[in-house]
Amino acid sequence: MSKTEQEQVILLGHGSGGTLTNQLIRTVFQEALHNPILDEMLDAALLDLGQGRVAFTTDSFVVDPIFFPGGDIGKLAVCGTVNDLAVSGAVPLYLSSAFIIEEGFPLADLRRIVASMQEAASAAGVRVVTGDTKVVGRGSADKIFINTTGIGVVPPGRSLSPRRMQPEDIVLVSGTLGDHGLTILAQREGLSFNTPVISDCTPLNRIASAIMEAGGDGVRCMRDPTRGGLATTLNELAGQGERGILVQETAIPLRREVVGACEMLGLDPLYLANEGKAIAVVAPGAAEPVLAAMRSLPEGQGAVAIGRVTESGRGLVLLETELGATRILNMLEGEPLPRIC
Repeated sequence: MSKTEQEQVILLGHGSGGTLTNQLIRTVFQEALHNPILDEMLDAALLDLGQGRVAFTTDSFVVDPIFFPGGDIGKLAVCGTVNDLAVSGAVPLYLSSAFIIEEGFPLADLRRIVASMQEAASAAGVRVVTGDTKVVGRGSADKIFINTTGIGVVPPGRSLSPRRMQPEDIVLVSGTLGDHGLTILAQREGLSFNTPVISDCTPLNRIASAIMEAGGDGVRCMRDPTRGGLATTLNELAGQGERGILVQETAIPLRREVVGACEMLGLDPLYLANEGKAIAVVAPGAAEPVLAAMRSLPEGQGAVAIGRVTESGRGLVLLETELGATRILNMLEGEPLPRIC
C-alpha cells in the first residue's frame, strides 16, 4: 500500500495513542466537532452545570487476551475510566457500561467479567448506574468490546491543566512503567519470565486525591500514561503546556523483567502502556510532600521524580541518557503493541 493509499484508510496505528492517533483526532474529530470544552483535550471534559463543575469522560476497551495476570477487560474498563476522571482532579462517582458481544461468547466468561467490574468499581468507590448491551454475529467483533463513561465532581477551586506548568516544575511518576504492556504481550505471545510480570491495572482515585491534598495549588496537572506510554504522555503535556520537559533516563523506574524483555524484543519500555500509574507535574516546593503522600499508599510506593519542566525547547521532551548525552524523546510512531487497552 502506497503512502497516498495509507492516508485514505484507517490503520492499526491510528489506535496506538501516538502520532497517528493525535493526527486523526486533530484532522477529523476536532476539526469537525471543535468547541471550547473539547479543544482543551484533557482526559475528561470539565463541565460547569451551574451548581458546581463535573468531569465527564468516555473510553472503549478492546484487549487481547481478555483475561491476563492482574486483571481482565472488565477491571480494565472500570479502572481506565475512573483514572481519567481522577487525574483530571475529579472525585469519580458514577459509570455507565456498554457491551458489544460476539455471538458464541461464553456466558461464564461474561459473568466473570461483570463480577470483575463490580469488584473494581467497589474498590474505586464508584457505581455502575446505567448501560447497554449489543450482540453481533460471529466474526463481527473480537469476543467482547466494552465502553465505559464516567462522571465525577470537581472540588471548588481545583484547576489542573498542562497550561499551568512552569519552568523548574518537577515531573513525578507513581511507580514502575511498562508493566501492563509487557503483561499483555507476554500473554498473547506465550512468553514466560523467571519473575512473572503482572499488569498494574488499578484505580488511581486514591493516589490522585493524596497528590492533591499534599500539593494543593502546587499540583499543576496529572495524567495516566496509558496508550503510547510515558514518552507519548510527556509529549502531550509538553505540547499542550507549550513548555519543554527534560527527563533523566536513570531516574525512570523500570522492572528488570521489563527492561530485559524489551531488549530481547526490540521494544522501548518508555512506549509501553500502563493502566495504574500516575504522572504528576508539581511546583518545586510541592515535590517532597507529594512524593511522601504517594509513597504512603501501596499503589505509589515506587514514586520518584524523573525530570523537570524547562523554558527552552517548547513542545519537546528531551531524555538525558545514562552516558550524559541528550536526545529527543518523540511521541510513539506506528503501532508496536496493538490491543492493549
